[in-house]
Amino acid sequence: MVNPALRGILSTVGSTPLVELERFSVELDLQVHAKVEKFNPGGSIKDRTAVAMLLDKLYTGELDPARSVVVESSSGNLAIGLAQLCRYFGLRFICVVDAKTTGHNVKILRAYGAEVEVVTTPDPETGELLPARLARVRELVATLPHAFWPNQYANPRNPQAHERTMREIVTALDDPVDYLFVPAGTTGTLQGCGRYVRRHGLRTEIIAVDAVGSALFDPAPPPVSRLIPGHGASVRPQIHDASAPHRVVHVTDLDCVAGCRALVEREAVLAGGSSGAAVTALHRLAPSLPRGSTCVLVLPDGGDRYLDTIYSDEWVVEHLGRVPDLWADAAPVLSAAN
Repeated sequence: MVNPALRGILSTVGSTPLVELERFSVELDLQVHAKVEKFNPGGSIKDRTAVAMLLDKLYTGELDPARSVVVESSSGNLAIGLAQLCRYFGLRFICVVDAKTTGHNVKILRAYGAEVEVVTTPDPETGELLPARLARVRELVATLPHAFWPNQYANPRNPQAHERTMREIVTALDDPVDYLFVPAGTTGTLQGCGRYVRRHGLRTEIIAVDAVGSALFDPAPPPVSRLIPGHGASVRPQIHDASAPHRVVHVTDLDCVAGCRALVEREAVLAGGSSGAAVTALHRLAPSLPRGSTCVLVLPDGGDRYLDTIYSDEWVVEHLGRVPDLWADAAPVLSAAN
């Protein structure tokens, strides 16, 4: 269903395909589907968030293309969604990214006309880049006239956008969804899908897929360097709700790489890092799930923005020590299921 308030290319936000992963279904004795969010016009699920946070303010006049400036912190995908939306409406956009953001994403942002600030020095107290990014956003908002910070980490419209995401999943399937695997970053998708499930009394179990070293669902995360942008977080967002998922699975960066490569190897789906995390979580839990269960994986973005990282053997060896064994690292149950 198209939002009637959207025009032009933005009218294609949402209504992304739900695709059966046939080989995973057979090998795991489950009904496995993927919500493929790279088909949004900006290439990721964050297009939904961008529209939800800005559209009403544009139509009420609170955001004025003649004078307003949008400022946001993003690891890449939300930035691109906002950049496309701001370009369409003629808004100035300043995006604060960090050293984990790929050069490819920075080029996309600049192609849309966004002004990009790259934070390279971590926060002195935490040693993390996200707090440093947020501090720079606050500085910009405090000094720039007519600045607006959508603040994906605190804006309730972030999770609200994803109630529609879950509605699309439910209406696309004949059978009820038993398990939904959602990679966690800001937790907007996780919470929005969970709210829809609870409001409609669905039996769906929501599984959060978080990163090892993330503070989202671990009060004392191990001191692990995380390289996959948009997966996990060093600071709990203000919108965070620990009760949103029924359970949490933590995966490493190497797990993400293995899951991504297994997905393209078995299903010819080229997806981003957090999508690989969802694949690995599915395979880890598969032996404990009832046979024939309907499982849906949220794949937040495509893999074309990760060709120089996740899909580069050289990068993987340099940063993670080795190229993962697809079956041993991502899908240990496949040999048992065959």
